[in-house]
This record gives sequence, C-alpha cells and structure tokens, in this order.
Amino acid sequence: MDPSIDPMSGRPVLTPELAQEIAQDIGRITGFNVLITDPAAVVIGCGDLERVGTVHEASLEVLRTGRPATHTAQQAGRMRGVRPGMSLPITVGEEVIGTVCLTGVPAEVHRFGLVVRRQTEILLKEAALLRSRLLHERAVDDFVRDIALYDPEVVDAGAVDARAVELGLSPGLARAAVLLEVSQADEGAAAVSRITVLRTVREVFRDRQDVAGVQAAGRYVVLAAAHGERTAPGRLADACGHLLSLLYDRHGLDGRMAVGEPGAGTTGMHHSYRDAATALRTGPAVFPGERVFTAADLRIPHLLGAAPRQARARFADAVLGELPGQPDWPTLRETLIGWAEGGFHLVRVAERLHIHRNTLLYRLEKIGKLSGRQVREPARAIEMYLACLTDILQESATRDRVR
Repeated sequence: MDPSIDPMSGRPVLTPELAQEIAQDIGRITGFNVLITDPAAVVIGCGDLERVGTVHEASLEVLRTGRPATHTAQQAGRMRGVRPGMSLPITVGEEVIGTVCLTGVPAEVHRFGLVVRRQTEILLKEAALLRSRLLHERAVDDFVRDIALYDPEVVDAGAVDARAVELGLSPGLARAAVLLEVSQADEGAAAVSRITVLRTVREVFRDRQDVAGVQAAGRYVVLAAAHGERTAPGRLADACGHLLSLLYDRHGLDGRMAVGEPGAGTTGMHHSYRDAATALRTGPAVFPGERVFTAADLRIPHLLGAAPRQARARFADAVLGELPGQPDWPTLRETLIGWAEGGFHLVRVAERLHIHRNTLLYRLEKIGKLSGRQVREPARAIEMYLACLTDILQESATRDRVR
C-alpha cells in the first residue's frame, strides 16, 4: 500500500518525506522558513532540520479549530517550539491532516499564508495522484506479466481474472497479445523513458479495453481488445506498422512487433502471448526485412520450432542431404521456398522470385540432381519446403547463441 494514501479513506496523507520536500520547495519560492506538522503537531518537514521531530505547540490549537493563527514574538515565547509567524491548517476534504507554518513577522507572512496553504494542499494532492498513477502502472505491468508467465498448475485463472476486473477490464473479452521490442536507432542518442514509449503505444492502442504494460527493458506488451473493426484480418498489423513509424519519428526508436491470435480469458490471452512471442522470435528469420509479424502467418515455422532441436536437425539433414553444403545454397533454398509458396506454378513462382522461367527450371533441375528427389512432385516439394524452413530456424538459433 502506498504510504501517502490512507487505505481506509483513499485520501492523501502527509509522510515525512513528502512534507520535507514540500517545505523545502515552498521555502525556496517564498524566501520564508516553512514548517509542516503532522496531525499531532509534530514537525515532519522544515527548512531548519533541527526542528524536525519536535512539537510545534501553536499548531495544536490550529489543528483543534481548523482555523489559521498568528503568533507574535511575545506569544511565541510562551509556547514550546514556536517562533513568530503564522500557522495554517492543511485540509483535505473536511479533515485537517496537519499544519503549514511560516516563520517571520506576522504582518509580513500573513499575506502569504493562504497562498502557501493552498499551494501545500495542491502539492500534496498532486503527489498523491502521481503515486496513485505509479501504483496503477505497476499493477498493469504485473497483470501483463501474469498473462505472459501464466501456468495453470501454479496460478488460479480466476485470480488473474479478478486482477483484470480491478483494472477495469472485462476478463471474458477476447484480446490479441501484441509484443513490441524497441532499441535506439542511434546508439549515441539519449535514452527514452518507458513512460514516454507507453504514452505513444497507448495513443495507437487506445480502446478502453486495451491494456499496455512493460514486460522487461525494451519489451512492451499490449493486450488489444479484439472486437469491432479489429476483427478484420490485418487490422492490428496495420496499427503495429503505424506505431513503429511514430516511435521512430518521435523518439528515434527502431522496433519490431508481433501479433498473436485473439483469445478470451487468462488462458486464451496467455496462448495469444505465447504465439506472439514465437512469431517475434521466428519472424525475422523467415521474413527478413519485415518489422511486423503475425502468428497466423507463421504457423508452420511455429510448429517446426516447437520440435526438439536435435529432431529438427535430423529431419533437415535427412531431407536436404548435401544441398546445404553447396556454395549457392541460399539461392537454392529461396527457390525451394518460393516453389512451394507459389503453388508449384512455374510462371507465378518465377515472378515471385523475380527470375526468368528458364532460370527457375534450371534451378529445379539442379536441386533434383543434387538431392535425388523429384522436386516437381508436390509431396516431395513440400517435404523439402519444410526442411528449408527448419534450416532457416536452425541458422537463426545458431546466430542467437553466438551473440
């Protein structure tokens, strides 16, 4: 619980740290020594640190009546811990939660008294509001991490759903997990705060049922409500592209994003997150040069990536044989992938690869001779296509381990 918020009433309370900060700030602005007490008239903030922890007797009456009081040098001399000046109640709602006192000639400080009290109350409310917002941000971050790390064997889905309700979310609404990873485009540029990044993220994902939080340094998660126009294919991917442009133009950030398929409830959102995380990991290998990846477009690489690494390696070796050892293997691999994804249609595949039809025929014949497989037979071609994707994933995993 935030110490500056009363857990029963929800109202701000004066902590010693906040009181000291306010006393010093107002003292610098007005030029007067400012003293702040708690509801027991104990000094908890003061420009003169020796007075902190003492009792300010003049504040007792102010706390009791809720009315300001001035005290001359003669009056101050008859009270404990008091100097000439003015004491005013600090009021939140109808409750007096402390006093703010100015040291000086009463006639001089009187004209500043009401302004100082009002400024103190404003600073107190702003500090409490800021802390409340920080608590909310922390709760949002915790919630998206709960979704990301959800394990039904350890955590009750109902407990996570309850946290969603506390954040004003409908737990039964389908949401798609959207992952964002960012880094500085210019290594010498100043770091951008996560609050600044989140503000831009929430500008794009601004549905009342969207929730966006920080998962780790440079990694953000949006649980985007999937309803209305957002159910149209590619709509969330378009929003991701727009967000990446804003992040670069405004903050000099490079980024990439992935979108999972919508799922309802804690389990559904967790599956969406897992799919998006896999798409963000495998997407750059399968679609180099792209910045937005969708789980729907990466189902086959996702399935291949789920197999044990050694099993993937054996499959690729058995199907591809000596092909990966050829000097032009990247070109041959691209041809095999284009051949399958182009529907085994010579003209369409040649256009897709930006090569002449005869060049495609030459490559297919070469692949067939080197592999001993009938590459123009769909079943064999699909087998080789899957092996090529496996090879790409293996290559990407090797690069990641080297880094």
